Amino acid sequence: MSAVWELLALSASLLVVVLAQGGKYSREANEAATASSPKRQEAGEFRVVKLNQIWEKAQRLHLSAVKLAELHSDLKIQEKDELSWKKLKAEGLDEDGEKEAKLRRNLHVIMTKYGMNGKKDAQLVDTNYIKDGTESDVLDDPRLEKLWSKAKTSGKFSDQELDKLWREFKHHKEKIHEYNILLETVSRTEEIHKNMINPSEDDQFKEEILHGKHTELKDKMRSINQGFDRLRKISHQGYDTASEFEEPRVIDLWDMAKSANFTEKELESFREELKHFEAKIEKHHHYQKQLEISHQKLKHVEGTGDKDHLSRNKEKYVMLEEKTKELGYKVKKHLQDLTSRLSRGLQHNEL
Repeated sequence: MSAVWELLALSASLLVVVLAQGGKYSREANEAATASSPKRQEAGEFRVVKLNQIWEKAQRLHLSAVKLAELHSDLKIQEKDELSWKKLKAEGLDEDGEKEAKLRRNLHVIMTKYGMNGKKDAQLVDTNYIKDGTESDVLDDPRLEKLWSKAKTSGKFSDQELDKLWREFKHHKEKIHEYNILLETVSRTEEIHKNMINPSEDDQFKEEILHGKHTELKDKMRSINQGFDRLRKISHQGYDTASEFEEPRVIDLWDMAKSANFTEKELESFREELKHFEAKIEKHHHYQKQLEISHQKLKHVEGTGDKDHLSRNKEKYVMLEEKTKELGYKVKKHLQDLTSRLSRGLQHNEL
């Protein structure tokens, strides 16, 4: 009888083990299936389908680690704006479609910036001023290229200053791209409006929007002209050591703030906010440099076949990549907030 009980006990224990292992293996299989499922992968990056498609396309392009991280930050901002717009639309707060049109323009800017807009002449050579952008990138403007060539051979700049100046030239190029995209949109809208036979009240409203876009175009052109004058001055004279700010985006914002309708207290508050913003940009640049170095090391280690060394380098690379994406998003979000605050001050000037 005792032998029977022992046999039953043994069978029961074996059954527990089998069930436990079955549960373990089923769970592992489910986790693997979930991780590799399209839904999980899609949810991993963006909540907007078209942004996931752009991101997946970018993975197949020969973009540097820094460019990919920068694109990720741009798409995260676009995602935030798209989701906010969907909420507004649901509440009936974008009847004229102006916010939707702005989202399309912003996405067009992103696609052009990373050479993904389908135009051969707009494909940007993947460069990185940290690594070799000072030689291999194209500024798309003979005046800028001439200035840059003079500056880098003048002997007036240290390597660090040339790095900073190159960022200013790139920033200026991006401003021109944005201006051209807005100009193209306005021209297309005007053409449609001009060909309408019976303009309605709604079209009258759209004409007012067009007027606002013309004002925006003038502001952008003024900023471009001021920026070029600044680049010309720096290229010939070198950097002014007494300059309050160094980053091109911060300098642009500060120049505009000084002409806005801010009180002395508001201007001082904006100045302090710009200092925090510049510190954030500098931190982002630091991580971009570290990411580029880590990417180069990873490529080198991959060729050695040392698995342990490769694993450690991959871990560090992934950490730097995530940190760079996170900081890139914070910089762009902060820039949006500052620009919005500045726009309110400039609008008061017009009233």
